[in-house]
Amino acid sequence: MASMQAATKTESRAVELDIGGKKKLFDIDNPELPKWIDEAAFSSDDYPYKKKVDEEEYLETLEKLQIELVKLQLWQQATGKRIIALFEGRDAAGKGGAIQATSGNLNPRWARVVALTKPTETERGQWYFQRYIATMPTSGELVLYDRSWYNRAGVEPVMGFCTPEQHEQFLKQVPRFEKMIVHEGIQFFKFWINIGREMQLKRFHDRCHDPLKIWKLSPMDIAALNKWEDYTEKRNQMLKETHTDQAPWTVVRGNDKRRARLNLIRHMLSRLDYDGKDKDAIGEVDDKIIGSGPGFLK
Repeated sequence: MASMQAATKTESRAVELDIGGKKKLFDIDNPELPKWIDEAAFSSDDYPYKKKVDEEEYLETLEKLQIELVKLQLWQQATGKRIIALFEGRDAAGKGGAIQATSGNLNPRWARVVALTKPTETERGQWYFQRYIATMPTSGELVLYDRSWYNRAGVEPVMGFCTPEQHEQFLKQVPRFEKMIVHEGIQFFKFWINIGREMQLKRFHDRCHDPLKIWKLSPMDIAALNKWEDYTEKRNQMLKETHTDQAPWTVVRGNDKRRARLNLIRHMLSRLDYDGKDKDAIGEVDDKIIGSGPGFLK
C-alpha cells in the first residue's frame, strides 16, 4: 500500500515543462536533479556572473553591513524615523533569506517581519489594503514585508484568487496608496528579487529533498510549475504600472543569494543618512545585480 501511495504521489507531481520551446520532464520527487536543470540554473535569465561569491568573503562583508544596520537602527530609535522594506519575487527567489540577512542582528522589538497568511472571512470583506495598514511601522521601527499587498499583482490573478476587475483596480489604486505612505514620512523600499526558471526549479528540488527545508515547498509551488509565463506577464505589468517616482521598484538579480543580499543591503544603507555612516564599509552597489524598474529586466 505504501509503495502504491508513493508511486501515485510521484506520478501526480511529475510535469512536462516548456523550456525554450522544448518539452522537458521534471519530476520533483526524483532525488536526482535533472542534468539540464543543474547545468543551466546559475546562468539562467542571463545572470552576469559565472559563480557565486566566496563564502568567506560573503560573511566578512555581511558582518560589516550588519554593523551599519545596527547603527541605522540606533539612529531610528533616536530620531523616530520609520522604514518599510518590501520583499517580492517568485517562489524560491530568496526573499526570506534576504530578510534574515537584513534583520538578523537587529533588536527584534524595533525590526519586525510581516508575513501575512491568506485573508480571513472578515478581511475578505474589507478594503484590500486595510489589513496591511495595521502592520505598518510606528516611531523608530523597521518593518520588513515577506510578500505584501502585491499578492494581488501576481499570485492572485495567476491562480484565480481574484477577479480581473479586482486586479485592474489594484494596479490603479496602489500608486496612490504608496504615495500616501511616502507623504506620511515613511522611508519606503520595494525590492523585486528576480531568478531564472531553472534556478527556481533547482531550489524547489532542493527543498523537496532537504528535511529542514521541506516545509518551504507548498502545493501552490507545484501547481504553479506550468505557469511561469503567466507569472512573467503579471510581473512585467506590475513593474510597469507601479514603478513610480515616489515608490520605485528596485530589481535584484537573485541567482546568487549571497550577491543579492549584500547588494540589497548596500542599496538601503546608501540611501539613508544615519549617524556614524561608514561609506567604505558599505561599499559600492553592483549595477549588474541591482537596477531600477522594469527596464532592468530584458
